[in-house]
Amino acid sequence: MLTRLRLLAIGLIVALAIPAAAQAKTFYWISHGGPADPVWTYFLAGAKQWAKDTGNTVNTSFHNGDVASQQEAVRAALSAKADGIVTTSPDPGSLVEIVKEARAANIPIINFNTPDPKANFNAYVGGDNVTFGKHWAQYLVDKGLVKKGDFVWMPVEIPGATYGVQEEEGIKSVFGPLGITYEVTEATLDQAEVINRMVDYLTAHKGKVKAIIGLGDLVTGSIKRVFDQVGVKPGEIPVVGWGNSLDTTQEVLNGYVNAGQWQDPQATSYVALSLANMAASGIPPGFNVITGALYEKDTAGVYDKILSGK
Repeated sequence: MLTRLRLLAIGLIVALAIPAAAQAKTFYWISHGGPADPVWTYFLAGAKQWAKDTGNTVNTSFHNGDVASQQEAVRAALSAKADGIVTTSPDPGSLVEIVKEARAANIPIINFNTPDPKANFNAYVGGDNVTFGKHWAQYLVDKGLVKKGDFVWMPVEIPGATYGVQEEEGIKSVFGPLGITYEVTEATLDQAEVINRMVDYLTAHKGKVKAIIGLGDLVTGSIKRVFDQVGVKPGEIPVVGWGNSLDTTQEVLNGYVNAGQWQDPQATSYVALSLANMAASGIPPGFNVITGALYEKDTAGVYDKILSGK
């Protein structure tokens, strides 16, 4: 009899556990980036780890700077009645109407990586790109690396994309009053093409370029290979910019890049999905989470270890 009672008790526990397991939710993680970009490997890893830790489903997609494609993906998530959506902003203002649709449908939509204050997202997780741009420009000025009349080259993967536009806004606020000029050039999202275009530009303008600001991780992470091909020695041309890849941490450690911007890519995805889950459970975030730190050679090893999984 005691054995039967125990079996009945175990059966009851299992029966109660089944509905609990069925409570798993489905979220959508949508990025303007591309899978070939090393930093997005880490953002994606954060999303996958969150799904593993929570038991929820996370559908992920990359859109390679294609605004229309990303808009379609967000609307598809709304049609699927997602429990929550986390998405980057592919272009300033591009998701304003779609975010309105999400809010009307009571589906939490969290903005990550690239902010857009024009859209009424539930919350934002990531860096402040305008502030990052100011810091990069001010770093070059404060270190005496650029002065009035100097020219700064600023390669970016996708001209016009939110991140580069906001970073340029911050840079312009520092360089403009000081009479420092600059040019933004397109590098694309293809690693080989990034290197080719950067090599061509630097070959043609080597004598003019007094400093470089990498507006994206692919371009900053390509500096060593570009410098080596063009014959520029480490430190000959000051470089600051994004630093969310092993390529860039190594470039900082070896003197090719003066300072790199860390954005906590894995944590950004993890926290964004956590906020979406919290909102789906009826607890509104009511706050943003700002990430990021500018590192030099003395602390680059910390981020190098994180990115290498050590």
